[in-house]
Amino acid sequence: MNTPKVAEHIINWLKDYATNAKVNGFVVGVSGGIDSAVTSTLCAKTGLPTLCVEMPIHQAQSQVTRAQEHIAQLKERFSNVSDTRVNLTSTFEDFKTVVPETEASPKLDLSLANTRARLRMTTLYYFAGLHGLLVAGTGNKVEDFGVGFFTKYGDGGVDLSPIADLVKSEVYALGEYLQVPESIQKAQPTDGLFGDSRTDEDQIGASYDELEWAMKMQANGKKADDFEGRQKEVYKIYTRLNTINQHKMVPIPVCDIPKNLK
Repeated sequence: MNTPKVAEHIINWLKDYATNAKVNGFVVGVSGGIDSAVTSTLCAKTGLPTLCVEMPIHQAQSQVTRAQEHIAQLKERFSNVSDTRVNLTSTFEDFKTVVPETEASPKLDLSLANTRARLRMTTLYYFAGLHGLLVAGTGNKVEDFGVGFFTKYGDGGVDLSPIADLVKSEVYALGEYLQVPESIQKAQPTDGLFGDSRTDEDQIGASYDELEWAMKMQANGKKADDFEGRQKEVYKIYTRLNTINQHKMVPIPVCDIPKNLK
């Protein structure tokens, strides 16, 4: 990958899109992870107003520290960057008190994790509406179009996706080029939605390098039986998630009414 040229292309694409949409700039949720760090830096380099929003919900201190380090560095480098912090922990806890009480189960844990992501989406659109900004998505290609590792109408609810055509290794390459803090470049990827230390790899069962490989193999028409051992296991993980999460990756189904019924 020609990293400098890719960065320049995305920056120009962001600038052109915002200009044509007649908006002021961008708002980005900053989590302390590589994807949001790269996205916010690309937005900052457009020269347009870029609002970084930190939205902790029972967040691990390490994630908070990395997010704050990144935002401080961005503000030092770019005069067009501003930030705000909205602690959504109490909002999340209040939500749990007003919905019907449900017996603990993995489905409850996942539903609450997705609720965290949707509270953050709502917050980002609040600021977008207030300041005339676009919500910039932070999903990469493996997450958005490979395994569907995002929350529908949560972190998947965005106005535009600047890094969604880049796999994770390419995002890391951009992060190094864009001088993202080393602490973020070295951190284990995590969505931080469960309030514990589990990583993305813990949840998915495969690393991003493995998922990138599986994504390429599927594109080349390979099948699970073409592999053995760990490769076969990873390919099955990838294809299973790719199948069950198609509802996130394809347009919303619309019931077309026959003209003779109208």
